[in-house]
Order: sequence, then structure tokens, then C-alpha cells
Amino acid sequence: MTPDELEHEVVSGVIDTVIVAFTDHYGRTMGKRYDAQFFLDSIDAGSHACDYLLTVDMEMEPVDGYEFANWERGYGDFHLVPDFATLRRCGWAANAAIVLCDVHEDANHRNVGVAPRSILGAQLEKATAAGLAPKAASELEFFLYRDSYRDAHNKGYTNLEPAGWYNEDYHLLQGGRVEDYVGAARRVLRESEIPVENTKGEAAIGQHEINVRYADVLTMADRHVVLKHAMKELAEQQGVAVTFMAKPEPGQSGNSCHMHLSLWSAGESGSTNVFDANGAQSDTFRWFLGGWMQHTLDLMVCYAPTVNSYKRYQSQSWAPTKVAWSTDNRTAGFRIVGSGQALRIECRIPGGDVNPYLAYAAALASGLDGIANQIEPPPELHGDAYTSSDVPTVPTTLPAALHRFKNSADARRLLGEDVVGHYSHFLTKECEAYEAAVTDWEKRRYFERI
Repeated sequence: MTPDELEHEVVSGVIDTVIVAFTDHYGRTMGKRYDAQFFLDSIDAGSHACDYLLTVDMEMEPVDGYEFANWERGYGDFHLVPDFATLRRCGWAANAAIVLCDVHEDANHRNVGVAPRSILGAQLEKATAAGLAPKAASELEFFLYRDSYRDAHNKGYTNLEPAGWYNEDYHLLQGGRVEDYVGAARRVLRESEIPVENTKGEAAIGQHEINVRYADVLTMADRHVVLKHAMKELAEQQGVAVTFMAKPEPGQSGNSCHMHLSLWSAGESGSTNVFDANGAQSDTFRWFLGGWMQHTLDLMVCYAPTVNSYKRYQSQSWAPTKVAWSTDNRTAGFRIVGSGQALRIECRIPGGDVNPYLAYAAALASGLDGIANQIEPPPELHGDAYTSSDVPTVPTTLPAALHRFKNSADARRLLGEDVVGHYSHFLTKECEAYEAAVTDWEKRRYFERI
């Protein structure tokens, strides 16, 4: 939707609300709902929001220890600047549109460097300067429950009713049973200008996958954010619940976010996938893959950002446990798929809980470093990556991944000192919150019998 189209629909009474949104550390959508006419009259000045939103925890409590914003500085405002390339109708909400924003410093209107969209934007600028246009796609998995979000909360998120009752991977019968929600999700996303290719049952009870058509990397990250918000609002309207957390159910497969990436270059004959060299893998492909793999463990927190993320990495669970690459092999962390102009790298490491801006930024920073330094990937793995002992293993806890991230010279070189410092503090507080919690597992195990 263009601004002129928005104005026409506001004047005609079709749209009366504009959602102004951005994401916090967790990837949650934050922002305001504007009267549409006021939005048109005032948006040249942008909008404001409290800068504490990039320092709060999941409960919206301000967290001490950040340089960016704190009590001493008084928690002032930052500036929300709409990116009108993201303006679209809200297919899930009547009479509404949504626009995503860049987060600027209030005084000088420079990007806030630690804001998730800014971090991806900085890496995209490096790719553009190198004459490269990254294209990407997110494959997101989710669990669907027949409980509402409020009911799930009141039940302590236990004994929820899954939408299915057996492993429904590719099952069309089970898929048909959830068309009331999943079919509606495809339609509202299409109406929101997010082109869904397909949905399917996944390898757990009540689990499904949604695939969105690839686009340039920033557009894809924006689609990813709007998709999750739209699906949650749709679930709220239908009295059901969806979750994208990485491992919602013990003993079942977790939710992945398979990231597909390729690099393109514009030439006289049009856009070309530079990963392909007349049907073979190009040097650019190898070096990008080499850099991405070499820096994966240092930047693991960008792909697996929560305590729960690491419970997904289990042998023979469809989630990778090894940093290996292989052609069309779902046991490896990096699966090479497609051929010719469709050649791309699928990274299977991120979970459904990932913040797409951070994950794509980490992938680009790593891959571009691989190209700049001609980093060769390790030999291709053949066979079962789960049982291979001579390849690196992903960390099994957030504290382990965080320790490597905050002590990594490469992480600081690739993402910047401010980003690593800010997110190290954020993740440290997340780990501390988990360590201080008393879990249901502990109560069940120790309450009576210890």
C-alpha cells in the first residue's frame, strides 16, 4: 500500500486506524494505534516512544545496567520513523493498516544502533556497498492449541488441548481439521500483502509450518514480524492459541525457523544469483558459507536467544546439533538446497523464537566476512550429522552461548562493541531470571518426596 492509497482509503472511510510498530529485543511488536486521519496529518514528524522499551524484560520491567537508557538518564524518548515500504493493510483487523518503523535517536535522527532493525540495516548497507543484494525466506513452525491465550494463562500453560492428536507431518486430513485457523491465517496474510506459499502439518502433535515467498532480506524480516503479530491477533479473535517458542512440549519436536539465504547482483541482463556459477557452486557461495559457519558459535545467541531455545537441540529431533553442511540433508545445521538460480543456503539452527532482524544480521555479517577473507567451509558432511563426532556441536544452554558471544573478538568486530555489550547485558539478565525461578518440574520432583 502506498501513502496515496492509504490517504484515499482513509478519506473514503475504509481505514480508520494505523498501527505504528517496531520490535524490541525479543522481536515483540511494540507501538501505538493511531487515528488514521491524525496519522496522515502528523506523521511527517514521526512519533515518539520511551527508550526504556529497548531495556525492559519480558514483564516490561526496566532493567538496570544498560548504557543506552537508564534511570539516571531519565528514560527519555526515541523517535519512530515509519518506513512506508512496509505500509500494508491489516488483513486480520477490519479498517486498519500497519507500518513498521526505524528507531532513531530523538536529538539527531540517526538510527539507534542497538535497535534490532538498525542492526540488520547496518549489515545490509555493507552488502549493498559490495554490490550484493541478499534475498531470504523464513520457514516458521508453530503449535496450535484449542485453548484461548487467557485460558492458557489461567491454566499455567499446562494441560492445554493441542489442535491435533497425532504426529501430522504432511497429513492432509489433520491439516483439514485446522483449516478454521490455518486457512484463515493464509488468507489474512495474503490480504496483508504477505505472500504465503503453503502451510502443512509438522512432526509433532498440533504443530504446523507456514512458508512465505522469499524477498530481499529486510522485506523478509519485516514480513516475519508482521506474520507473527497477525497470527497471534487472529488466534485471539478465534479463541485459540499459537506459540512460536522453540520447545513448547517435552518429548516432541520443537519449532524451527529455517532461514534461506542467497546473494544476488544486478547486471545488464537483470538480477543474478551469484551463488550459482553455470550450474556449479561459485567461490562467493563457498566463502559466504565458510564465513557463516565459522562465526556460528560466536553469534549463536542471535539464532537461539532464549533459555528455551537450547532445549530444542536434541538428537534425531529434526533440530540440528552440529555445525556441518550437506546437500539436501536435514541432519546438518546447514542444508544446501536448490540449483542454478534457485541455489541457496538453508540454516536450520534458528528456532521459532528468533528475532529475525538479529538472525539475518548475524548471518549476513558472517557470510560477508567469509567473502572478504575468502574463508573456505569445512568438507561437506555425508551421512548422519547427529552421529558425527568430528564436527562442532551447538551449545546446549544459553549461558554457554552467551559466554562465547560476549568474549568473542569476532562478534565485536562483526556487529560492533555497542551491540555486543547491549545484548550481552540483556541476555545475562534473561539467564539470571531463569536461574532465580522455581519451575514446575522442581515442584513435581521434590515437593513431597525429597
